Amino acid sequence: MTKVAVSGYYGFNNFGDEAILSVIVNKLKFLNADITVFSSNPKFTKKNYGVKSVKTFDLFNVFLTILKSDVLISGGGSLLQDVTSSKSILYYCFVIFLALLFHKKVIIFAQGIGPVNKKINQKIVQFLLKRASYVSVRDENSLRLLKSWGIEPELVCDPIYSVSIPKVESSGAVGVQLRDYKTMNYNLLTKLAEQIVVEFSDRKIEIFSFQNSIDLDLCKKFEGILKALNPDIDTEVIPAKPLKDTIERLSKLEYLIAMRFHAILVALMAGVKTCAINYDIKVAKIADEANIPVISMDANENFAEIFQELENLNSNKLLSFAKTKSFDWTNFEKFFS
Repeated sequence: MTKVAVSGYYGFNNFGDEAILSVIVNKLKFLNADITVFSSNPKFTKKNYGVKSVKTFDLFNVFLTILKSDVLISGGGSLLQDVTSSKSILYYCFVIFLALLFHKKVIIFAQGIGPVNKKINQKIVQFLLKRASYVSVRDENSLRLLKSWGIEPELVCDPIYSVSIPKVESSGAVGVQLRDYKTMNYNLLTKLAEQIVVEFSDRKIEIFSFQNSIDLDLCKKFEGILKALNPDIDTEVIPAKPLKDTIERLSKLEYLIAMRFHAILVALMAGVKTCAINYDIKVAKIADEANIPVISMDANENFAEIFQELENLNSNKLLSFAKTKSFDWTNFEKFFS
């Protein structure tokens, strides 16, 4: 069996990253690999994925795991960026460096690279990725950046397109998925709540937190704004749940207004009429590709018109768009033959 170490933002109960890990683990199990995941919560990871797991910052056991492995997979997600902090990018680079030092195969898996603002961080990432066995990226900005550094990655779609979405009967509910972010503001929350009360007071409003440590308080705050506008409106704040449960709940919605990229992606795969809240370029890109309405963080749009666009969307067209995306495992699989 090929021994594989997997490094990423795992164990934080973040929907998108856990969904990516699920895809990686399922593929590696199909390829009969022996899997160890670096996780902030090894007990959670072991239980949910049926793999071995080592605590992310238990550097001694990280060292031993890489030493005993044949392959390191770094990703997916946006690991190699220093906008969040330099600590995270240096950690993920350190893990890659250890694997290269011990002459292990290194796979950079479907990552969004950058922004990498500090020159020293740019040099480190460039040095390491030039020596990786295989590099794949999930967007054209990452592709252009790495090509400018003399690296030739493969451009792939997001691996979540590999997830199977169940066919379920619509609940008729309206979903709102929010994340706390530096550009989040009261004006956006208020205008969004006001339009929801105008358009959907007769429906249940389900407010999704995808990472409780970051999003849950904001979701409760938004519920409070809705209730202040209409005390009779039916609302439910839904804390982060296991991957399967979240996907099933999203799939039952009739409408979704969402910030997080993977919430939008799953909704499109289920044919849910979706409006994106554009806090990040990756959200703007998928909204443009799928031709769905977009709300900016400045909330300068005419919300009545945006909601009319949302209601006029065709579910079959959204499904057709999602079906045009297919994750290509060909080059990945070569390392496990």
